[in-house]
This record gives sequence, structure tokens and C-alpha cells, in this order.
Amino acid sequence: MSTANPHPSLSDVTAAFEEVYPPRWAASWDAVGLVCGDPAQGVGRVLFAVDPVEAVVDEALDWGADLIVTHHPLMLRGVTSVAAHTPKGRVVHRLIRAGVALYTAHTNADTAAPGVSDALARAVGLAGPLRPLDPDPTDPEGHRGIGRVGTLAEPMTLGDFAAQVRDGLPDTPAGIRAAGDLDRRVSTVAVSGGAGDSLLDAARAAGADVFVTSDLRHHPATEFVALPGAPALIDTPHFASEWPWLQDGADHLVAALGRTAGRNGANVETRVSTTVTDAWSRAFTHV
Repeated sequence: MSTANPHPSLSDVTAAFEEVYPPRWAASWDAVGLVCGDPAQGVGRVLFAVDPVEAVVDEALDWGADLIVTHHPLMLRGVTSVAAHTPKGRVVHRLIRAGVALYTAHTNADTAAPGVSDALARAVGLAGPLRPLDPDPTDPEGHRGIGRVGTLAEPMTLGDFAAQVRDGLPDTPAGIRAAGDLDRRVSTVAVSGGAGDSLLDAARAAGADVFVTSDLRHHPATEFVALPGAPALIDTPHFASEWPWLQDGADHLVAALGRTAGRNGANVETRVSTTVTDAWSRAFTHV
């Protein structure tokens, strides 16, 4: 005698998640959604991670996950092969052999409200209401968009705020970097999870005292901080700036499943990966 699967199907789980982070919100160049997995398979455990790399697959298999949700896509650029001797191919083969699905929420999670930058804003200590740094013109309410702007509960020096950012984000070998007068008082803060040097002008136009983002380049940063009235800069590791969103994504999935999957939705367990997948494994500095 067969019994019903106590867990929702993969298609039910992804449908619930897409109520919160619709794929149509993703940028035209992005690759979001289901990468591999049988839509009919049951899902009891979901691991959230920033990057779809082998170390995350190891963690998922050790825990017994049925689904990995990552922020970064595995197949962002086109490939002609997923042979197992390639990095992407090894991931795909391992997942398929183990029956583990992979799903990506990237720029649709960036632009959502709340989204990736809301979680970053909370992690670094912003208080009060937040507004988009680069609003989504398709959102009539003006809540969605890339990046956020908010204020600190109390003004502080750039040096103290940089230390607060460091303490609020996962520890990575590269740490964080600051550009500007460390004694400067800062109150209005712009943040953008992930690579944000395309938003430097937006941060200045927003009246920010400091802009927190990742992957800032030498020449643009040097020229930017020399502009009159320009914000100071805090450059964080890319992985670290997006990791705070993972718990939000997990919580929103659980809530959405409660609305859409009924009793089975309560049987889904989530976990946030603690594997540091920052590309830089060690920083060498003079003591």
C-alpha cells in the first residue's frame, strides 16, 4: 500500500518561492530559475547558499538536502558542454547523480522589496525606512530597485562605521576596505549587495555620506572619492555582502509554502550555508 509523499513537490516549492521573487523581475541578461531537478520530486530539505560551487554541493549532500537555492547562477553565460571534467559540469553531474535540484534567484532577489540590499542594510546597522538607490521604473509603488539608502541610528565616524560593517558581515580572508577620511562623520548610507561600482553616481545623487558595496575598482574609486561632496566608500567581499539575504530567502520560502502548500509546506526544513565561498582564500599583508 503506497502512502502520499509528506513533502511538497519541487514544482510546488519553486512556485511558492517565485511568488516572493518573480523571475520576471530579473534583468534581461540574467539566468534565474530551475537549473536542474525533477519538478515532481519531493523536497524536504532546502539549503540556501551564495554560490553553486562544489564546496556547497558537499555541504548539501552531507546534510541530505533535496534542493539548493543559490543567489549566483551556475549558467549565467552560455555553455556548449557540461562534461564532468569542467567546473560547471562537475557540479551538474554530482547534483543529478544525487537527485538534488538547483535553483537560482539572482537579480530578481536583488530588486525585490525586501531583497538582497535590505538584508545588507540591516546587517550593517541601518535604521528606519529604506528607499531604493536605483528604483525599478516598472514598480508603481517605488519600493523595488537595486540598492538601498537609509540612515544610522546615530552618526558615527567612518572608521567606526567600517568596523561595524566588518562585524555585521561574515568573516572572509580579504576583510573590508574603506576610502575616505576615517574621522568623517557619516549618517546617510547607501548600500548595494554585490558589484556596485555602476551605482557610484547614484550614491552621490542620493546624498549618501558613505556607500557600501563590493568589487570596487582602483581608478573609478580613486577618482570618485576626490569629487566634491562624494560619499566615502566601503568595499566588502562580494560573497559577504550577499550572504545576509540567505536567511531572508529561507524565511520567505517557509512563509510562502505555508500559504500555498498547506500541511506539506510545514514539512520543509531550510538551512543557510556557512561555507565561505569568497573567491579569495587568503590575504597577505605586512604586519
